Parts: sequence; C-alpha cells; structure tokens
Amino acid sequence: MQRRKFNFTSIIEWGTLLLSTGLVCFFLVIILWEIVSKGAGSLSWEFIAEVPREGMTKGGILTPIIGTVLLTLLTALFSIPFGVCCAIYLNEYAEDNWLTRIIRAAIRNLSGVPSIIYGLFGLALFVQALQFGTSMLSAGLTLGLLSLPYIITTTEEALMRIPASTREAALAVGATKFETIKDVVLPSAMSGILTGVVLTLSRAAGETAPILFTGAAFYINGVGGAIDNEFMALPYHLYMLSTQHQSIEEVRPIAYGTALVLIIVVFLLNLTAFYIRYKYRKNEN
Repeated sequence: MQRRKFNFTSIIEWGTLLLSTGLVCFFLVIILWEIVSKGAGSLSWEFIAEVPREGMTKGGILTPIIGTVLLTLLTALFSIPFGVCCAIYLNEYAEDNWLTRIIRAAIRNLSGVPSIIYGLFGLALFVQALQFGTSMLSAGLTLGLLSLPYIITTTEEALMRIPASTREAALAVGATKFETIKDVVLPSAMSGILTGVVLTLSRAAGETAPILFTGAAFYINGVGGAIDNEFMALPYHLYMLSTQHQSIEEVRPIAYGTALVLIIVVFLLNLTAFYIRYKYRKNEN
C-alpha cells in the first residue's frame, strides 16, 4: 500500500510540474510571438541609429538605447562594489550571531520589496533630500539600491559553495586571511558572482517604476547622456508609447519594435550570464 501511495503521489507531483511548465511556456510563446510578429517590421538600421522625431512618430530609438546603457553602467558602478564587499564581509569576516542573522533576513526581505517603493524612496532621498534633481544620477543610485540585495545574496551564496577545506589549506601554507579571500576564495566563486551580477543588471535594465520618479523623461532633444540631466530609457519609452501618447495607434509599431529591442537586450544579458558560468566551470574542470 505504501508503494502504491508513493507512486500515486509521484504521478500527481510530476503531473503538476509538467502542467505548470507547459502553461508557462505556452504563455511565453504567445507573448514572444505577439511582440516579434508585430515588432520585427519596425526593426532596421534607421530605427536603431536615429533619435526620435516628430513627437516620436518618426525616427528611431537611439536616445532610449543610450540612456538604458548608461543607466545600467551607473547601476553597476554603484551596486557591484558595495554588494560584493558586503557579501564578503558577511560570509568571511562577520561572526554567525543574532545580528548577522537579522541583517541577512533584512537583505532577503529587501529583495521582495516592490520596485515602485524604491522609486518613491529614490525620489525622497536622491531627488529631494540630496537635491540631485530628476537625473540619471538619481535613477542610477535608485536602481543601485534595488540591485544591492540581489548582488549580496547571490555573491554570498557563491562564497558559501567554496569548501572550508580550501580556505584552511591556503591558511596552512602561510597565506593571510585577506590573501586567502583574494587569491583562493574569490577566483573559485567568480562564476557564481558574475552570473548573479549580470542577471541582476539585466533585471535593472528592464525596470520602469524606479526611474519613473527619479529621472526618466518622455522626450529629450538629441542623444542625451548627461549624468545630471533627465534621460530616456527603453522601458519607460515603451510605457509612454503604449499608454500616454496622443496617437497610440500611430506609434504602436514603434512600441512593438521598442519592446522587441528591450527583449533582445535582456536576452543577450542573460545569455552572457550563462556563458560566463559555462566558461568558468569549464576552466575549473
């Protein structure tokens, strides 16, 4: 009877798993087909290399692309050093006590905070309190805060996978703790760290809510790129074309083309993360 019950439970579990996976894949294919079929016609060199013109009914998306790239670089500049250093301290230096457990719980809870809350916090702190104004700097700092919990968590998990014997062996031959971390632990954990960083940045590149209050603009002249001014970004550009434009039907092909470019950018970032992980694991083997 126990064997039959086990088999029946396994069938239910596998059936639920396959059904859930099938539904997710089904809706993913529908969404991708909708965007690709309606956005592929807008893709051209002019669409990528020209700035928006005539109320964004003509031209391309060069300005939002530049804004997205620079914003992602700013996010990386603010979040990676602090996130990696924080993870190293928590895993390698801090004692395992009630305080560090509270800190880890707080970091994991911050990962679940809605992104629009980060946008409101960035508005209050960077735009108003620190008087950075609505600018790429304020938006980059806000996305940096949003990315920190993910980078800290993924980096710490990568460090935890390194066996304690590896650290002990380095210390036994005379290496200091700092040298052990720098020359032994970090290189061994680099694949996990870089994978987490790239995946986090790919998420940040597609965020709309945090930059909504902190610096994203509906339209700016030229290609933009100034860190102390407002900027255009692909996710916010897509949001405005789809919901706020006066001629939504006229700009709908541009909106689908923008969505397709954004998907391609995020896909390439995710592909980079998987390639980095594969490359490092291949070298380790």
